[in-house]
Amino acid sequence: MNDRAVSAVLSLSIAAVERDTGLSKDALRVWERRYGFPQPTRDEFGERLYPADQVEKLRIIKRLLDAGHRPGRIIAMPVTELQALAERSVARGAAPVAMDATDDIQNLLDMIKQHRVDEFRRSLSQAVLRMGLQRFVVDLVAPMSAMVGEAWARGYFQVFEEHIFTESIQIVMRNAINTIPDSLHRPKVLLTTVPNELHGLGLLMAEAIMSLEGAKCISLGTQTPIWDIALAATSHNADVVALSFSSMQSSVNVLEGLEDLRVKLPRTTEIWCGGSSAILRKRPPEGIVVLGTLDQIPLEITRWRRSHSLA
Repeated sequence: MNDRAVSAVLSLSIAAVERDTGLSKDALRVWERRYGFPQPTRDEFGERLYPADQVEKLRIIKRLLDAGHRPGRIIAMPVTELQALAERSVARGAAPVAMDATDDIQNLLDMIKQHRVDEFRRSLSQAVLRMGLQRFVVDLVAPMSAMVGEAWARGYFQVFEEHIFTESIQIVMRNAINTIPDSLHRPKVLLTTVPNELHGLGLLMAEAIMSLEGAKCISLGTQTPIWDIALAATSHNADVVALSFSSMQSSVNVLEGLEDLRVKLPRTTEIWCGGSSAILRKRPPEGIVVLGTLDQIPLEITRWRRSHSLA
């Protein structure tokens, strides 16, 4: 096998790179013209082929883009600098982890890394029974999610391992929520995320706390168009629309989405927002309740009930 054939075997097509990294074909072509990277070779038919080392760099770039960095500022950087930047970004944004929970969380994360999925899910189910749902969410799931995000950003966790973690948490938490007696109490809360917001784990954690507080929760899942959120809130007579925003959402999308939704909803319908989006804490739109932590949810429910003479 000649050098050209070996190179082709070790390289990926543009479609494969798109699937592997999550970067669109259009973005790869634009970057090639604008920034000079990536620099694919061509096969005998003239189709692009991306060497393995370039694909690995693209994976790191994708993690940094998701963390809020701009392509023009990072694409030209060498891999070592990109890795260091990813670690610094994680260090700035990582949520604190309770010291007494670190060992238990690390043991659970080791199960994922060692692909002991059944054992991981059994351990989660046992933890719910042992701790109760509220402590399970606040003291275990929330800090563990932060550690998973850090591990993924550092490249320690692969995408499929992060997916296994998320799916396992969702299964265990949904089962636990389903054991809570159905509530007829207010507020009635509609929970969802806006389009392009794929991260629904924070939303599920909020639903668990709200359900324990006796609120009536209606979950639409993730990525609901703004107009449909407003229609659903009206159809279900929701008192509150609860949204979750990750740090991967641009500030513009967060602010414009909230402002659009606020206009479409009656003033009597409150909008509560949580998650890791920094803009929510720095410059929340008028008429939006920002939930800084999960512990704030019971306080806001109590406030809402008192303001409606239901406490």
